[in-house]
Amino acid sequence: MPDNRERILIINPGSTSTKIGVFEKEVSIFEKTIRHHAEILNTFANIIDQYSFRKTTILETLDNEGINISKLSAVCGRGGLLRPIEGGTYEVNDLMLEDLKSGFAGQHASNLGGILAYEIASGLNIPAYIVDPVVVDELEPIARISGFSLIERKSIFHALNQKAVARRVARDLGKDYSKLNLIVAHMGGGITVGVHKQGKVVDVNNGLHGDGPFSPERAGTVPAGDLIALCYSGDYYREEMMKKLVGQGGLVGYLGTNDAELIAKRIAAGDKEAKLIYEAMAYQVAKEIGACSAVLSGRVDAIVLTGGLAYGDEFVKLISDRINWIADVFVQPGENELQALAEGALRVLRGEEDVKVYPGNFHPLKI
Repeated sequence: MPDNRERILIINPGSTSTKIGVFEKEVSIFEKTIRHHAEILNTFANIIDQYSFRKTTILETLDNEGINISKLSAVCGRGGLLRPIEGGTYEVNDLMLEDLKSGFAGQHASNLGGILAYEIASGLNIPAYIVDPVVVDELEPIARISGFSLIERKSIFHALNQKAVARRVARDLGKDYSKLNLIVAHMGGGITVGVHKQGKVVDVNNGLHGDGPFSPERAGTVPAGDLIALCYSGDYYREEMMKKLVGQGGLVGYLGTNDAELIAKRIAAGDKEAKLIYEAMAYQVAKEIGACSAVLSGRVDAIVLTGGLAYGDEFVKLISDRINWIADVFVQPGENELQALAEGALRVLRGEEDVKVYPGNFHPLKI
C-alpha cells in the first residue's frame, strides 16, 4: 500500500487555464492543464470571482480521473500578489485570503491559487499552503536604494523557480542551500537575476517593469532621460508606453517576435540584425551576473541558468563564455512550477522547514 501521508494536490491558475497536479512524495502521479472557455470567464466581473467555478472544475476533473481526494494530506496553490514577504512555505490564513480577494497588491490569476487551495483543503480538514510567490522580498537595505529618492527598488522576480533550482543545485553539490552563495538567472518571457546569499535573495532586478537585462518581451533597464522625453513627447499615452516596456519590449520590439527558436532560424539564415539583438540579450544577462558577483565580493559557489531560454544551447554558451571564470555554471532548463510547489509543501510536512505565518515580520526600508 502506498504511503498517503505525503500526497499533495497542486493548483497553479493562469489567466485562461488552471494547471493541477497530484504528487506522491516528489513523484507526479497526475498532471493536467484545464482550459477555460473565454465565454465562461467573461461572465465574471473580476478574476477573483472565478474561484467557485474553477473549484468545481478542478474537483470534477479529479473525480473523472479517479483521484480520491480524501487521501490528500495537503493542498498547495501558486502564491499571488501579496504583501512583501520572505521566502518559504506559508499556510493560507484569513489575512492572506482577504489580501488575495481584495487584490491588495493587484489583481492577477495567481491570486486564485491560495483561495482555491484553501477552499478545497478546508473541506478535507487538511492544510493549505502557498510557496515563494513573486512578491518574495529579502533585499538588503543597501539594495533598495535606487539613486532617486522618490523611487525605491522593489523585489519582484521568479522566486518560485529561482528558489527551487537553487535548492536542487545545492543538493547536487552536497551542500545546504542556506550555506551557499549562488547567482540564479531565470530567463523566460522576463529575465531576473538573483543574488542568493546563504538562503536569502538579497538583491535582484525587478523583472516586471523595472530594471535588468532586456528579455523576449520586456525592455529592462533603459536610459531614464530618453524614456522621460518619450513619455512627454505627446506621441504616446501612458498605457502605450507601459506596453512598449512590458509585452512589446525586448526581442518583440526589435525583431517582432518573442520566439527564440524562430530567431535562431533567422540567424542561421544569415539575419545579421537578429544575431546582434540575440547576442545583446545574452550580453546583458552576463553583465547582470557579473554585477551580482560584486554583491558577493566574488565569493560565488555556483551560477545557475534556468527558465525557457536555458534550453537554447547557443544562448547558454554566449552567457557562459563571459561568466564561467566567476564560478561553475549549472544549467536547469525550464520552469517546473508544479514540482516546485510540491517540494515546498513537502519540506513543511516533513518538518525540514517551519511553516510560515502570513505576513510574517517583514519590515522594508522606508526611504
